[in-house]
Amino acid sequence: MDSALSLANALDGVTRWIGRKAGWLMLPLIFVIMFDVVTRKLDYTRLIFSEWGVQSGVSVSTILQDAEWHFHGALLLLSFGFGYLANAHVRVDVFRELLPRRRQAWLELVALLVMATPFLAVMLWYSTLLFDLSFEQWEGSDSLTGIGWRWAIKFFMPLGFVFACFAVIATVIRLLAFLFGDETQRRRATEGLEVFSDDHAALDEARRAAEAALAAERERERSHGHKHGGGH
Repeated sequence: MDSALSLANALDGVTRWIGRKAGWLMLPLIFVIMFDVVTRKLDYTRLIFSEWGVQSGVSVSTILQDAEWHFHGALLLLSFGFGYLANAHVRVDVFRELLPRRRQAWLELVALLVMATPFLAVMLWYSTLLFDLSFEQWEGSDSLTGIGWRWAIKFFMPLGFVFACFAVIATVIRLLAFLFGDETQRRRATEGLEVFSDDHAALDEARRAAEAALAAERERERSHGHKHGGGH
Protein backbone atom coordinates (compact mmCIF):
# COMPACT_ATOMS: atom_id res chain seq x y z
CA MET A 1 0.00 0.00 0.00
CA ASP A 2 2.92 2.36 0.66
CA SER A 3 4.14 1.89 -2.92
CA ALA A 4 0.62 2.48 -4.20
CA LEU A 5 0.41 5.70 -2.21
CA SER A 6 3.72 6.82 -3.70
CA LEU A 7 2.28 6.13 -7.15
CA ALA A 8 -0.81 8.14 -6.21
CA ASN A 9 1.40 11.06 -5.15
CA ALA A 10 3.27 10.91 -8.45
CA LEU A 11 0.09 10.84 -10.53
CA ASP A 12 -1.36 13.63 -8.40
CA GLY A 13 1.76 15.76 -8.83
CA VAL A 14 1.82 15.40 -12.61
CA THR A 15 -1.89 16.15 -12.95
CA ARG A 16 -1.74 19.23 -10.72
CA TRP A 17 1.37 20.52 -12.50
CA ILE A 18 -0.31 20.19 -15.89
CA GLY A 19 -3.48 21.85 -14.58
CA ARG A 20 -1.57 24.81 -13.16
CA LYS A 21 0.43 25.28 -16.33
CA ALA A 22 -2.72 25.04 -18.43
CA GLY A 23 -4.20 27.86 -16.36
CA TRP A 24 -1.80 30.28 -18.05
CA LEU A 25 -3.76 29.72 -21.26
CA MET A 26 -6.36 32.01 -19.72
CA LEU A 27 -4.16 35.03 -20.47
CA PRO A 28 -3.90 34.57 -24.26
CA LEU A 29 -7.58 33.55 -24.28
CA ILE A 30 -8.58 36.85 -22.66
CA PHE A 31 -6.32 38.79 -25.03
CA VAL A 32 -7.72 37.07 -28.12
CA ILE A 33 -11.33 37.66 -27.02
CA MET A 34 -10.71 41.34 -26.30
CA PHE A 35 -8.79 41.83 -29.55
CA ASP A 36 -11.55 40.08 -31.50
CA VAL A 37 -14.24 42.27 -29.96
CA VAL A 38 -12.27 45.46 -30.65
CA THR A 39 -11.48 44.60 -34.26
CA ARG A 40 -15.06 43.58 -35.04
CA LYS A 41 -17.10 46.13 -33.10
CA LEU A 42 -15.19 49.36 -33.63
CA ASP A 43 -15.74 50.74 -37.12
CA TYR A 44 -12.20 52.04 -37.52
CA THR A 45 -10.43 48.77 -36.72
CA ARG A 46 -13.10 46.70 -38.45
CA LEU A 47 -12.58 48.56 -41.72
CA ILE A 48 -8.79 48.33 -41.43
CA PHE A 49 -8.76 44.59 -40.91
CA SER A 50 -11.49 44.02 -43.48
CA GLU A 51 -9.45 45.85 -46.12
CA TRP A 52 -6.31 44.00 -45.09
CA GLY A 53 -8.20 40.70 -45.27
CA VAL A 54 -9.38 41.41 -48.82
CA GLN A 55 -5.84 42.21 -49.93
CA SER A 56 -4.11 39.33 -48.15
CA GLY A 57 -6.82 36.68 -48.30
CA VAL A 58 -6.54 36.18 -44.54
CA SER A 59 -9.56 36.70 -42.27
CA VAL A 60 -8.38 38.03 -38.94
CA SER A 61 -11.85 37.60 -37.42
CA THR A 62 -12.04 33.92 -38.41
CA ILE A 63 -8.55 33.22 -37.09
CA LEU A 64 -9.35 34.93 -33.80
CA GLN A 65 -12.61 33.01 -33.36
CA ASP A 66 -10.82 29.73 -34.08
CA ALA A 67 -8.10 30.68 -31.59
CA GLU A 68 -10.70 31.43 -28.91
CA TRP A 69 -12.14 27.94 -28.80
CA HIS A 70 -8.70 26.38 -29.35
CA PHE A 71 -7.37 28.05 -26.20
CA HIS A 72 -10.58 27.38 -24.32
CA GLY A 73 -10.66 23.71 -25.35
CA ALA A 74 -7.06 23.09 -24.32
CA LEU A 75 -7.56 24.90 -21.01
CA LEU A 76 -10.71 22.94 -20.20
CA LEU A 77 -9.38 19.52 -21.16
CA LEU A 78 -6.03 19.86 -19.41
CA SER A 79 -7.62 21.06 -16.16
CA PHE A 80 -10.24 18.32 -15.73
CA GLY A 81 -7.99 16.13 -13.60
CA PHE A 82 -6.68 19.03 -11.53
CA GLY A 83 -10.23 20.22 -10.94
CA TYR A 84 -11.26 16.84 -9.58
CA LEU A 85 -8.22 16.48 -7.32
CA ALA A 86 -8.88 19.95 -5.90
CA ASN A 87 -12.60 19.13 -5.48
CA ALA A 88 -13.33 22.24 -7.55
CA HIS A 89 -16.14 20.78 -9.64
CA VAL A 90 -19.79 21.24 -8.70
CA ARG A 91 -21.33 18.61 -6.44
CA VAL A 92 -25.10 18.38 -6.10
CA ASP A 93 -25.22 15.49 -3.60
CA VAL A 94 -26.34 17.58 -0.63
CA PHE A 95 -26.95 14.51 1.55
CA ARG A 96 -23.31 13.46 1.18
CA GLU A 97 -22.22 16.64 2.96
CA LEU A 98 -23.78 15.38 6.20
CA LEU A 99 -22.20 11.90 6.13
CA PRO A 100 -19.15 10.94 8.21
CA ARG A 101 -15.85 10.66 6.38
CA ARG A 102 -15.86 6.87 6.13
CA ARG A 103 -19.25 6.82 4.40
CA GLN A 104 -18.15 9.64 2.13
CA ALA A 105 -15.10 7.57 1.20
CA TRP A 106 -17.20 4.51 0.39
CA LEU A 107 -19.61 6.58 -1.69
CA GLU A 108 -16.75 8.24 -3.60
CA LEU A 109 -14.99 4.92 -4.20
CA VAL A 110 -18.10 3.15 -5.53
CA ALA A 111 -18.95 6.12 -7.76
CA LEU A 112 -15.43 6.21 -9.20
CA LEU A 113 -15.35 2.47 -9.91
CA VAL A 114 -18.90 2.13 -11.23
CA MET A 115 -19.33 5.42 -13.08
CA ALA A 116 -16.13 7.41 -13.56
CA THR A 117 -13.86 4.54 -14.64
CA PRO A 118 -16.11 3.20 -17.45
CA PHE A 119 -16.89 6.72 -18.62
CA LEU A 120 -13.23 7.71 -18.83
CA ALA A 121 -12.32 4.45 -20.56
CA VAL A 122 -14.94 5.04 -23.24
CA MET A 123 -14.03 8.70 -23.69
CA LEU A 124 -10.32 7.92 -23.87
CA TRP A 125 -10.91 5.26 -26.51
CA TYR A 126 -13.17 7.33 -28.75
CA SER A 127 -11.23 10.57 -28.35
CA THR A 128 -8.09 8.71 -29.44
CA LEU A 129 -9.92 7.39 -32.51
CA LEU A 130 -11.18 10.89 -33.26
CA PHE A 131 -7.70 12.37 -33.04
CA ASP A 132 -6.24 9.55 -35.14
CA LEU A 133 -8.84 10.10 -37.87
CA SER A 134 -8.27 13.85 -37.80
CA PHE A 135 -4.51 13.40 -38.02
CA GLU A 136 -4.74 10.95 -40.92
CA GLN A 137 -6.95 13.38 -42.83
CA TRP A 138 -4.71 16.32 -41.83
CA GLU A 139 -7.90 18.08 -40.79
CA GLY A 140 -7.91 21.85 -40.88
CA SER A 141 -10.37 24.61 -40.10
CA ASP A 142 -13.90 24.52 -41.48
CA SER A 143 -13.15 27.93 -42.95
CA LEU A 144 -10.61 28.41 -45.73
CA THR A 145 -9.26 31.44 -43.86
CA GLY A 146 -9.25 29.86 -40.39
CA ILE A 147 -6.50 28.14 -38.43
CA GLY A 148 -5.24 24.93 -39.97
CA TRP A 149 -4.03 21.87 -38.10
CA ARG A 150 -7.42 21.11 -36.54
CA TRP A 151 -5.98 17.72 -35.58
CA ALA A 152 -3.55 19.43 -33.21
CA ILE A 153 -6.26 20.80 -30.96
CA LYS A 154 -8.08 17.45 -31.04
CA PHE A 155 -4.95 15.87 -29.58
CA PHE A 156 -5.83 17.57 -26.30
CA MET A 157 -8.96 15.42 -26.00
CA PRO A 158 -7.23 12.08 -25.30
CA LEU A 159 -4.44 13.89 -23.46
CA GLY A 160 -6.93 15.57 -21.14
CA PHE A 161 -8.70 12.29 -20.41
CA VAL A 162 -5.34 10.68 -19.61
CA PHE A 163 -4.77 13.24 -16.85
CA ALA A 164 -8.34 12.78 -15.66
CA CYS A 165 -7.59 9.04 -15.41
CA PHE A 166 -4.47 9.89 -13.40
CA ALA A 167 -6.62 11.87 -10.97
CA VAL A 168 -9.14 9.05 -10.59
CA ILE A 169 -6.45 6.39 -10.08
CA ALA A 170 -4.71 8.52 -7.45
CA THR A 171 -7.99 9.10 -5.64
CA VAL A 172 -9.00 5.42 -5.75
CA ILE A 173 -5.64 4.39 -4.26
CA ARG A 174 -5.97 6.95 -1.48
CA LEU A 175 -9.54 5.95 -0.73
CA LEU A 176 -8.51 2.28 -0.46
CA ALA A 177 -5.67 3.27 1.86
CA PHE A 178 -8.05 5.38 3.93
CA LEU A 179 -10.56 2.54 4.24
CA PHE A 180 -8.26 -0.47 4.63
CA GLY A 181 -4.78 0.80 5.48
CA ASP A 182 -3.08 1.19 8.83
CA GLU A 183 -2.98 4.43 10.79
CA THR A 184 0.06 5.82 8.96
CA GLN A 185 -1.37 4.94 5.55
CA ARG A 186 -4.73 6.49 6.44
CA ARG A 187 -2.98 9.68 7.48
CA ARG A 188 -0.98 9.79 4.22
CA ALA A 189 -4.12 9.15 2.22
CA THR A 190 -6.11 11.83 4.05
CA GLU A 191 -3.42 14.42 3.41
CA GLY A 192 -3.88 13.98 -0.33
CA LEU A 193 -7.66 13.67 -0.41
CA GLU A 194 -9.77 16.78 -0.91
CA VAL A 195 -13.03 14.97 -1.64
CA PHE A 196 -14.15 14.96 1.98
CA SER A 197 -16.67 17.49 3.13
CA ASP A 198 -16.40 18.46 6.78
CA ASP A 199 -18.63 21.48 6.30
CA HIS A 200 -21.58 19.74 7.98
CA ALA A 201 -20.42 21.06 11.36
CA ALA A 202 -20.40 24.59 10.00
CA LEU A 203 -23.76 23.97 8.34
CA ASP A 204 -25.23 22.71 11.59
CA GLU A 205 -23.87 25.73 13.45
CA ALA A 206 -25.27 28.09 10.81
CA ARG A 207 -28.62 26.30 10.95
CA ARG A 208 -28.76 26.58 14.73
CA ALA A 209 -27.81 30.26 14.55
CA ALA A 210 -30.53 30.88 11.97
CA GLU A 211 -33.11 29.05 14.07
CA ALA A 212 -32.07 31.03 17.15
CA ALA A 213 -32.36 34.29 15.22
CA LEU A 214 -35.83 33.33 13.97
CA ALA A 215 -36.91 32.36 17.47
CA ALA A 216 -35.62 35.67 18.84
CA GLU A 217 -37.45 37.55 16.07
CA ARG A 218 -40.71 35.75 16.86
CA GLU A 219 -40.25 36.50 20.55
CA ARG A 220 -39.72 40.19 19.79
CA GLU A 221 -42.82 40.25 17.60
CA ARG A 222 -44.81 38.49 20.31
CA SER A 223 -43.58 40.90 22.97
CA HIS A 224 -44.32 43.85 20.69
CA GLY A 225 -47.83 42.52 20.08
CA HIS A 226 -48.51 42.04 23.80
CA LYS A 227 -47.21 45.52 24.55
CA HIS A 228 -49.51 47.16 22.01
CA GLY A 229 -52.40 44.96 23.07
CA GLY A 230 -51.93 45.91 26.69
CA GLY A 231 -51.81 49.59 25.76
CA HIS A 232 -55.25 49.39 24.09
